[in-house]
Amino acid sequence: MVALGPPYQGYLYAYPHKTAYRPLRPRPRLADVWAAEPTGALFLYVHIPYCEMRCGFCNLFTRTGAPEDHVAAYLDQLERQAARVAAALPGDPRYVRAAIGGGTPTYLGAHELTRLIDLVERTTGADLRAVPLSVETSPATATADRLAVLLERGATRISIGVQSFRDAEAHAAGRPQRRDEVDRALATIRAAGPADLNIDLIYGIPGQTVATWTESLRTALTWQPEELYLYPLYVRPLTGLGRRATGGDPDWDAQRMRLYRHAADLLAEAGYHQLSMRAFRRGDAPPVAAPDYCCQDDGMVGVGCGARSYTTGLHYSFDYAVGVQQVRGILDDYLRRPAGDFDVAEVGFALDATEQRRRWLLKTLLRTEGVAPADYRARFATDVDDDFPSLADLREAGYLDGHRLTAAGLAHSDAIGPWLVSADVRAAMAGHVAR
Repeated sequence: MVALGPPYQGYLYAYPHKTAYRPLRPRPRLADVWAAEPTGALFLYVHIPYCEMRCGFCNLFTRTGAPEDHVAAYLDQLERQAARVAAALPGDPRYVRAAIGGGTPTYLGAHELTRLIDLVERTTGADLRAVPLSVETSPATATADRLAVLLERGATRISIGVQSFRDAEAHAAGRPQRRDEVDRALATIRAAGPADLNIDLIYGIPGQTVATWTESLRTALTWQPEELYLYPLYVRPLTGLGRRATGGDPDWDAQRMRLYRHAADLLAEAGYHQLSMRAFRRGDAPPVAAPDYCCQDDGMVGVGCGARSYTTGLHYSFDYAVGVQQVRGILDDYLRRPAGDFDVAEVGFALDATEQRRRWLLKTLLRTEGVAPADYRARFATDVDDDFPSLADLREAGYLDGHRLTAAGLAHSDAIGPWLVSADVRAAMAGHVAR
């Protein structure tokens, strides 16, 4: 019988995790890295590393506050980087999906957002009005002038981190927001135009109960969001909540599981389809466009200091940190880089054939549609069950039905994902020095 351990070990949103990346020496040229890659269906990711505040649970690469000249210098450098990256890509690259994340992209004012989109389109050749474009925002920065720019320039999805509609719970999670500010932001987003709304909520906050969690869920549903993302609270090193002694508490694990199951049932009754442990989409919402992009198969081009890029054999980015001084140091270093430094990959992880298979499996298995063995065989010319005999253990434990996670498997995604991580990646992550 498989022993997964505690149900809440880590969110495997990417494989391998950035903590497995190491400096690449010699630094490979991007033209060589991308030379044999298909570029007909790419994801463009633009990273803005600024927030008006840092949430207590956040371990993203971002800094709070920045003088206007720092933002202007960052946009200048991002333009130089984007131009060099575009020059390294072979053929006539075609972007079929895009996202602007961070940080909080709407930390930028309306005129800065206009400049950002202008420079991205000019340097990359992407037409952001022609592809699904997701942008992240926050209650304090979702203003009418910013949203007007984003929707006019092609944004089709606005994602806002609310976390809780109860002020006391938001504060307990290290997010000093006010309910009236949240309501104003959501009303502004809905009034701005026809874009999908995603609301992020967190469960497992100290003091949260089934009743208060239900209140947040039902309040979110009054806005009829096309999507809801529900995140279990994690307490990570170097974050504002990092000194809490709640990690590994079986009572906390049980409470988070109770809240997760309650939410999954409530949203199903409300007509939402579950896409993964975290993602739920309203059943009557139109399907997301650009089905020709597949995250398991197609590449991602990242620009900005915190962006990562994916090719078949190499995932790469700049350095990563969480601590305030370390993040600022990395950003300052990025701003000083000569343009030629953007012709090479700085830090990353090379995926051999086995790791490529494992990434494909993980990016597919943790979604409700599960693994299509024929798709795996078409890509790798081998059988997924032969390559990963551990899938049989998941079936025996009741977490997997054929090649799809059961309800119990979905609920334990944050244990199944880490359990399937390779020994090499696990060792690299363990060797990462948190900064």
